[in-house]
Amino acid sequence: MKSYAAYLLRRFGQFVLVMFIGMNVAFVVTHATPIDPVEQSIAAATSFGSTSPEAIAMMRESLRELYGLQGGIWEQYVGFWKRVVVLDFGPSLSAFPTPVSTLIWRALPWTVGLLLVSTAITWVLGNLLGGLAGYLHNNRTLNVTGLLVMGFHPIPYYIVALLLLIVFGYVWPVLPITGGAQMNMARGWNFDFVVSVVKHSVLPVLSLVMVGLGGWFMGMRSLVSNIVSEDYVVYAELGGVAKSRILRSYVMRNALVPQVTGLAMSLGGIFNGAIITEQVFGYPGIGALMIDAVHAGDYSLVLGLTSVSIVAVSAAVLLIDMLYPLLDPRVKLA
Repeated sequence: MKSYAAYLLRRFGQFVLVMFIGMNVAFVVTHATPIDPVEQSIAAATSFGSTSPEAIAMMRESLRELYGLQGGIWEQYVGFWKRVVVLDFGPSLSAFPTPVSTLIWRALPWTVGLLLVSTAITWVLGNLLGGLAGYLHNNRTLNVTGLLVMGFHPIPYYIVALLLLIVFGYVWPVLPITGGAQMNMARGWNFDFVVSVVKHSVLPVLSLVMVGLGGWFMGMRSLVSNIVSEDYVVYAELGGVAKSRILRSYVMRNALVPQVTGLAMSLGGIFNGAIITEQVFGYPGIGALMIDAVHAGDYSLVLGLTSVSIVAVSAAVLLIDMLYPLLDPRVKLA
């Protein structure tokens, strides 16, 4: 029990360190950009008519206060961490005066739902098919399935997404191709709205699954192909142990440990796929919100989205680290 507590303490320390470094990188990158959000906001506000210098000076001072850009770099850094702690990144420029936190919490459930479902399906299905293909290597159906999933793996997200748009939006228009739910529908936990959300998420989830499935399939198949030649597996087969038990308890469980490691490493890149997929399908998540914020030069919104993404990915990796001992008890003593 003490070893497990020490393991959790070390992992939590790594989580805090990673989050701290990521937040600092986000602060440095946003402050190193050549775009001045204050001057850009002033230029947008004064583009429709002349404004007195006194009004512009007052506007500049107010905007610097709103964006947390008052004082020197140290004062701005301290102010940034104060905003992070209370989750207040000020108002959004592109949706002024709506707070950044409101926009993020409005878009975050869409992206979290999309990524959780697609990642879970991809990881579980890819490992299951890969494990079966590695153990039953002469099965023709599994071999053909492997060729199909590996064929989609090197194709970029946007190519697969556009292909799905053409097929299911124009050639065989049976699924909605844009948005997160039907417009002008009352939102809430009612049957019609849930069905609409599921229909609108089919194509985005399918595009992510089709591209990501091949990687997990190939990795699991390679791991299982090596494990089946181990002495303990050969001994179990000679001892008359049922193949289903060998596959479940002797092969798959041992092969899953590296795959869980791969899952933790891949979480850092899942938002890349979300940004592309949400932009293609007009999905109302943080990926589409990030693109709009960059185009609008919305400094506060970009900083808020980056910070939330860092925390979310770091927390997900911490959760997977906590599940490690359930798969491999030796991890507790490492």
